[in-house]
Amino acid sequence: QDYYGKELQKSEDLKTNACVTSARPLPKAVRDALEHVHEEVVARYYGCGLVIPECLSSCRILDLGSGSGRDCYLLSQLVGEQGHVTGIDMTEGQVQCRAGASPHPPSSPPPLFLSFCQVEVAKKHIAYHMDKFGYQKPNVEFLHGYMEKLGDAGLADESYDIVISNCVINLAPDKRAVLQEAFRVLKPGGEMYFSDVYASQRLSETVRKHRVLWGECLAGALYWRDLYSIAEEVGFSPPCLVTASPITIGNKELEGITGDCRFVSATFRLFKVPDGSRAGPAQVIYNSGIVGHEQELVFDASFTFKEGEVVDVDAELAAILRSSRFAEEFLIRAGANTTALQGNCC
Repeated sequence: QDYYGKELQKSEDLKTNACVTSARPLPKAVRDALEHVHEEVVARYYGCGLVIPECLSSCRILDLGSGSGRDCYLLSQLVGEQGHVTGIDMTEGQVQCRAGASPHPPSSPPPLFLSFCQVEVAKKHIAYHMDKFGYQKPNVEFLHGYMEKLGDAGLADESYDIVISNCVINLAPDKRAVLQEAFRVLKPGGEMYFSDVYASQRLSETVRKHRVLWGECLAGALYWRDLYSIAEEVGFSPPCLVTASPITIGNKELEGITGDCRFVSATFRLFKVPDGSRAGPAQVIYNSGIVGHEQELVFDASFTFKEGEVVDVDAELAAILRSSRFAEEFLIRAGANTTALQGNCC
């Protein structure tokens, strides 16, 4: 709260390169949507690239750690007026707000400087964006709350199609609680699609307690193997790696503290596969129905589905495609060439 509420006033204030990476080119629809987002919202955003999955029309999406709301306003355009986007962030009421009334009581001394409140920055631009998008009523909302305790913010079980997060889970001390809550609020077949920073090893106490490294998304980075074990414990499908790119810290002093540990910015997708959906491997054919991905759908680092092409998939991925929002975009036939599947599981 202190680091993002007081020390950082714009993205250029970041002290490392950890949160300024993007692993692949953006589709034209996403680039166009980004141009419609208010400049203040973009300037006050600190995420890793963009976290925008495919096949979003009419979906209900939850953004964990939504900050100034950039990704929410992008998604608002992609889900359409019949969809809905909720952003939740912890900063409201905890720091001085440039946008709106100051929580400082009149009798107390004025602060040395007024910092902004992420949720308030997001909220104050709702009307601007709805008018820009031509919507009759808002399809976005911004809540104050903690991603480890979504129930406290009134978020019900099985109420969202997709949960996204952009370089914020590393800031949560209890990663398992975050994934557990995301699993709870997702509908059966729903997806958690998120980008974050991961470490090549478990971090030392010295690194984990370093204030700047924590604020810069490094000290709280999860050892990448732990993501797989936590996802399994919570109930998600095995993580599907979408993209990954090495992080260069770009600060000699901080590099000296992290030592030989290496960091990577990675995007994963996890699915809430309903019980009984796994029915063995399959052959699938993509029907080219997803806007912006008509020729091919890059599902993850292992699978790219080209229009009309028969692809053998394992039981896990077959269950994901069968039970998720992607079901209508594929012809799915039971059975597959099991030899071709070796080493290609999700």
